[in-house]
Amino acid sequence: MDYTYEPEGICPKKITFHLEGNVVTQIKFYGGCNGNLKMLAKLVDGWTVEQLDAVLRGNLCGKRGTSCADQLAIAVYKAYHRQN
Repeated sequence: MDYTYEPEGICPKKITFHLEGNVVTQIKFYGGCNGNLKMLAKLVDGWTVEQLDAVLRGNLCGKRGTSCADQLAIAVYKAYHRQN
């Protein structure tokens, strides 16, 4: 299933991804550091919800209290638990 998430506290205004079971693919960030976010999306493509949560959750960007990686982990976690 395809999901759209409006993150908080980061530059991108939207994150989209596909969630099949607990596997995340087709991640796309809208806004932010284009090259870095494309690289992040490619690196974690095919990871499970649990892998994303363990590795990305809690990574912070400066004093923001969150980051693009953290917001991706949060978005995927919420979507996964809504569908189950």
